[in-house]
Amino acid sequence: TGVDPRIPNIPGKDHPNVLSYIDVLRNRAKVGQKVAVIGAGGIGFDVSEYLLHREDNDDRDKKADEVDVDEFLECWGVDKSNKERGGLIPDNQINIPKGKREIILMQRKKGKLGAGLGKTTGWIHRSTLVRSGAVEMITEVSYDMIDDNGHLHITVGSDDKKKNRVLEVDNIILCAGQISKRDLEQAAIDSGSDLAEKVFTIGGAYEASELDAKRAIDMGTRLALK
Repeated sequence: TGVDPRIPNIPGKDHPNVLSYIDVLRNRAKVGQKVAVIGAGGIGFDVSEYLLHREDNDDRDKKADEVDVDEFLECWGVDKSNKERGGLIPDNQINIPKGKREIILMQRKKGKLGAGLGKTTGWIHRSTLVRSGAVEMITEVSYDMIDDNGHLHITVGSDDKKKNRVLEVDNIILCAGQISKRDLEQAAIDSGSDLAEKVFTIGGAYEASELDAKRAIDMGTRLALK
């Protein structure tokens, strides 16, 4: 149970340059230097940040205790010597690492990208992408087609402000939401046994749109207390 990636119905979506976020995060697919990310929800931001820092020759992802603490503090302008006022390095002295890729992050709806991210951490994700200088964010996008070269044709804007663009990218990453996966629940029902009464669907398997960890934990806790 759980979720599967939602695959938007874009002509040419079967081109080998097109990957799902599962291909990138779990299967560690090779990703080129210029990338289009379809979908600017939580997963789209996470994948963009992941690709911004990851190199394809990395044989594994870093663990928390392997992160360079000094580099992290310098990137966020923290003066651990406390010589600067408030312990913060002046903006013009902050060293932001260069992004590993050029990324174009897009969403269908109009408005600020990342508006629906978590209140406590959403600003961090947005700031990381913006400050990198390597991420272009585009709103109000229609995905027209993927051509034989693996390039994404889009329309930006609406009515008389529409503009057509062709994104000549190495890869297109689909982060366009999820669909519920209820294989185990259905198998329990089909078994015709009392097992069906012991199987409960919660979290993303219950409602995949706008995955919400808080809701999933709440559902699990309430179920455990029954």
